[in-house]
Amino acid sequence: MIDSIEIEVEGGAGGRGAVSFRREKFVPRGGPDGGRGGRGGDVIVVANGQLNTLRRYRRQRRFRAESGTNGGTNQKRGRGGATLLLELPVGTIVSQVKGANAEQLVDLSEDGQSLVVAWGGRGGQGNMYFRSATNQTPRVAQKGELGERRRLKLELRVLADVGIVGLPNAGKSSLLRYLTAARPRVADYPFTTLEPHLGVVSVGWDEFVMADLPGLIEGAADGAGLGHDFLRHTSRTRLLVHLIDGSQDDPRRAKDLVDHELAGYSAELAGRPQIVAINKVDLEEVDVLRDEISEMFADLRQAPLFCSAATGEGTEAVVAACASALSELHEPEPARELKVPVVRPRQDGRRFEVEQISSGAFSVKGASVERFVSMMELDNDEALAETYRWLDRRGVAAALHRAGCQPGDVVRIGRSSIRWEWER
Repeated sequence: MIDSIEIEVEGGAGGRGAVSFRREKFVPRGGPDGGRGGRGGDVIVVANGQLNTLRRYRRQRRFRAESGTNGGTNQKRGRGGATLLLELPVGTIVSQVKGANAEQLVDLSEDGQSLVVAWGGRGGQGNMYFRSATNQTPRVAQKGELGERRRLKLELRVLADVGIVGLPNAGKSSLLRYLTAARPRVADYPFTTLEPHLGVVSVGWDEFVMADLPGLIEGAADGAGLGHDFLRHTSRTRLLVHLIDGSQDDPRRAKDLVDHELAGYSAELAGRPQIVAINKVDLEEVDVLRDEISEMFADLRQAPLFCSAATGEGTEAVVAACASALSELHEPEPARELKVPVVRPRQDGRRFEVEQISSGAFSVKGASVERFVSMMELDNDEALAETYRWLDRRGVAAALHRAGCQPGDVVRIGRSSIRWEWER
């Protein structure tokens, strides 16, 4: 069952800024006109109600959005990279994997719901950005910023009003085929269904979603068979139809076995409303034992329903019972509370912190400072000089001087290191 998988996503890299100078007739010394690079594309996950499995992500595990193009002459900005859309089934929980832990980002519970999971990198500034009164002909430009990279865990939990549960080969897929337009695979052997299937059941002007879930065996709560995969999907349904093969020797034991596994997985799941339906009454050996089978379930509040998923006999009563039970399960809307808006000042992206990490080594932390330095080619003398001037204008050089930084010391800014040679 392809319902839990890990993938890597990466936003597109920003385009490189251009180094260019205006050259036109009758325009001497036109000055720098290198344009900025285009922004890299974002990676977005979006819920698609037409999908019901994560199978498409089984082979390809790495996804990267398109990068932005480089800037051009005459202040032309590069084209931004295209957004990459990853379509997922409704009911998919997207989490970010950090080491051994996973932090949930979004639960795609509605069709069309989306979230940006990896931002594209900014485009680098062209040389016109570095023009100043003291440097009229800068020959330096920024490289594009790398896109955000994340490792994601995709976990599908089917969202359905009614889930059909039971032992393997009880006729769950056949019942779904008869009641809806869904066409799950049907065969006369256990574990034909390996992935959940959804179908819409119409009842007059109303309708509800029914799910055919993979079969359950003894020990499923401990992971046996399809175990936790089965029970994870069951946890997202509001009502259970417990389908039992009436031709087996002990139908009551079949129900008790499934109930035991539900209770072993979750107490809340064990207490979920159930409708018991005895299948295969089209067989003579089941039809003649209706009364005897009913006595096996005499302790239930609602007598079992008898149906045939093959011929459709009794299925209308099952649908009516589901519709009636769902109408009673509608939760009243909570009273709306008046929320007073809280206005918080926007954080200043120019802020930074300077810290001495060891003798002769200092660290500068700050989002804007780290981003700017990461986009500069520090092995180029002119680019390094521009970096020093930018840090001086932002007050970083003064802060390092107050912290005791001397020429020759190592300054770490993000992932970059500079041998400090700037004297104010």
